[in-house]
Amino acid sequence: MKVVGRKKEIAQIERCLHADKSHFIAVYGRRRVGKTFLVKSYFKNQFSFYSTGLAHADLHTQLTSFSLNLLDPSGSETDHLPRTWLEAFGLLIKKLSKSKKKKKVVFLDELPWMDSRNSGFLTALEHFWNSWASGRTDILLIVCGSAASWMINKLIKAKGGLHNRVTLRIKIQPFTLSETKTFLISRKHKLDDYQIVQIYMALGGIPFYLEQLETDLSATQNIDLLCFSDEGILREEYSILFQSLFDSSDRHVSIVEALASKKKGLTRKELTSITKMSNAGSFTRILTELEQSNFIRKYSKYGNKSRESLYQLVDNYSLFFNKWIKDHTSHQENYWTNLINTPQYYAWAGFAYEMVCLQHLPQIKGALGISGIQTDISSWNSDAAQIDLIIDRKDQVINLVEAKFSINEYEITKSYAKSISNKIDQFIKNTKTKKAIWFVLLTTYGLKKNAHSGHVQKTLTMSDLFI
Repeated sequence: MKVVGRKKEIAQIERCLHADKSHFIAVYGRRRVGKTFLVKSYFKNQFSFYSTGLAHADLHTQLTSFSLNLLDPSGSETDHLPRTWLEAFGLLIKKLSKSKKKKKVVFLDELPWMDSRNSGFLTALEHFWNSWASGRTDILLIVCGSAASWMINKLIKAKGGLHNRVTLRIKIQPFTLSETKTFLISRKHKLDDYQIVQIYMALGGIPFYLEQLETDLSATQNIDLLCFSDEGILREEYSILFQSLFDSSDRHVSIVEALASKKKGLTRKELTSITKMSNAGSFTRILTELEQSNFIRKYSKYGNKSRESLYQLVDNYSLFFNKWIKDHTSHQENYWTNLINTPQYYAWAGFAYEMVCLQHLPQIKGALGISGIQTDISSWNSDAAQIDLIIDRKDQVINLVEAKFSINEYEITKSYAKSISNKIDQFIKNTKTKKAIWFVLLTTYGLKKNAHSGHVQKTLTMSDLFI
């Protein structure tokens, strides 16, 4: 299958491939986001050496698997089965030294699984790179793994012999809406933007989840099938997701579930209080791992310092699971489809659409015509008003942005017009800003013109998020 999106990542790999020195690339990101697919597809599985770690395997099994991949096409075997990782990498050096390829690409997938307890794997990897590969010009070492805690703490932020040895870090992000649309079209789906947004609100831009969608079902029918049917693959995904990514994942899940109960986020102090976890360095590490894996974001309130930052759960599937799937016991057929157009659905959809908008800030800035202007992103609230997205611009303008999910053009009522005026007045009064304030409404289908629509300086639609 052809790679969708990933243009920046592919360009980075190409630069390293054609460079006149060796490179050590670490590819990381959350489970199911398409890390291995990207590397294998780009190189069309043509590697000088490829091996993947085996889940929960001991040292002997890992070394056996690695050694089997050292066999050359003629079928001749390695001299012997290595007893240590140092020996195994020595055999790899021997194999690569015989290669006539201009650039020798080594791909080690699921690297954290190779590092079984007391195996000496990291020491051997360090020796391979520092004593041999880094001094050459023809080695492209690519390592990949879903275990985010390992990739971040033992490789990307390594403090030993691998400190600062990774020459390129590629963090694979979920698809944007535009990439999601391209992916679904490539899979022969016939869904309009509204249906795609509905899917994105529940599943996010995770390629593996999108791959499970049936082409002959609507967005709501697909969500029913994947999330609420007895055989739905996403009913059980959540329990596997965090275990595969993090060591001692119960603590990560505790933080995620605490944030799922507070849509706008929690401070660090509030999080430690709810989870009963110590406010120590280990807590910082867990927050960093969740942020690096795109589950949470750290953001500031307007005018406040970073020490007062909020942590917010932003992974669409995790939000959807904790809201709807976690405690789901109904065996009602078409549960989700029948929930559409109910007050409960619209209450959820309003927040979920807002989250999708926050995940597409570059697209929003592009639609506003301010892509090249330096901005600060924040939120703000007082006892009398709340604004979820503030774009503070270097050109002396502040955009106050609100997202509104609707099945039709959004109509501003008299009471909402009063609310807009109150938000602007309270914001100016509390922040004492001298900048121009422009109110932006980000709807699904646009704004219906009436006597109150003049309260909005700019209207964007969901189509602007697909740029």
